Amino acid sequence: MNDKALYTASEAARALGISLDTLRRWDRAGRIKTRRDEANRRLVPAREIARLKGERSGELSARNRFHGVVRDVKTDGLLAQVELDVTEPARILAIVTREAVDELGLRKGMAATALVKATSVMVKGD
Repeated sequence: MNDKALYTASEAARALGISLDTLRRWDRAGRIKTRRDEANRRLVPAREIARLKGERSGELSARNRFHGVVRDVKTDGLLAQVELDVTEPARILAIVTREAVDELGLRKGMAATALVKATSVMVKGD
């Protein structure tokens, strides 16, 4: 990102790696602060892009954060395994097919397990 103070919506979306439609939804939902120019086009302050990318004060931009206490650290060569006891309630939202819901018999109030598949898990000390 260069030294511009304001970015057009399409420039901001590109910088954040999201679609323009997603940026518009975020704006309507209040997840991102925008301004309007004289033609009523969205402008995004550079500090908002930095905030969402996690570039300020060492913050991460990942939405799904599970805060906890380190239970164990195991190291083996170049790798380490960090185990956390999650201390805060967490809510998981999954988008699945209706067919999957029907096959699993999922309904409100029943016990279920969420399996989170991610390309990476980041751990940061608080």
